[in-house]
Amino acid sequence: MGEYVLRRFLQMLLVIGLMSLIVFTIIRLIPGDPAAVMLGPEGASPEVVRALRQDLGLEAPLAVQYLLWLRRVARGDLGKSFMSKMPVSFLIRRSLPATLHLAGFALAIALLVSLPAGILAAVRPHSWVDHLCTGLAVAGVAMPGFWLGIMLVLALAIHLEWFPTSGYVPLSDGVLASARSVALPALALGVALAAALARFLRTGMLDVLTHDYVRTARAKGLRERVVVGRHAVRNALLSVVTVLGIQTGQLIGGSIVIEQVFNWPGLGRLLLSAIQFRDYSIVQGVVLLIATAYVAINFLVDLAYVVLDPRIRYTRRRA
Repeated sequence: MGEYVLRRFLQMLLVIGLMSLIVFTIIRLIPGDPAAVMLGPEGASPEVVRALRQDLGLEAPLAVQYLLWLRRVARGDLGKSFMSKMPVSFLIRRSLPATLHLAGFALAIALLVSLPAGILAAVRPHSWVDHLCTGLAVAGVAMPGFWLGIMLVLALAIHLEWFPTSGYVPLSDGVLASARSVALPALALGVALAAALARFLRTGMLDVLTHDYVRTARAKGLRERVVVGRHAVRNALLSVVTVLGIQTGQLIGGSIVIEQVFNWPGLGRLLLSAIQFRDYSIVQGVVLLIATAYVAINFLVDLAYVVLDPRIRYTRRRA
């Protein structure tokens, strides 16, 4: 187990390194000169643009720029914003709590909805409960998040006035006010995740309930609640955990559109603003952070397999 964890950790570092190279290269291929953008729409003389590019280090070869940037990143220095002249790490730290707040509530909503729905649909197959849960899951996957967010604002915020239309209230300003501010964006972001988890849990449960050890547990006289909860759900969670790991990483990146709809001051709005103004440092820092979170979450998912299913053992194959 220890050898496997070390090997997976080294693989994770390799993937993050490759991602940093891809992010750096793609950002440099975006049309537009950041120096010209910084000097304003009226433009400036070529000499002024050239001087600014030298000051920003943009005149150096791409390989040199990448190595210098990678060395700074290893020290925790993501550079400075071209536009605001503020450290990128500071801008990310300022925006990250709002994104984590939104992603955490969206994940909680998804789990609270998907787990009961998937279990009920599986233990009562082909019933009206199963058809209802399956239909809602298909609808949840099909609905775009930004459209659902706009509909929620129109119905619950503007028409009924139950929630605010936009804005972020941190937990330090009151639990109730914070929950009201995050309810609609978290619901718009969590519906698709809840639908996917419910469908995978239903499929996994239907497969597990046909296994011999479930029949044996029922034959021993165990109550159905114990059979489902102790024997079926735990073994069906493997596929759910895999999807949860993938979707949780996407929650951070997928919140970009939702943050724009609800005027949420998170990483999504910061990234969109940086893309608009060709602020390479911010784009690189945010995208690298999202990629690192995605890889780290999937690393934790691999480790969770052993906890959920003791039959899984990670050993090196020997010739």
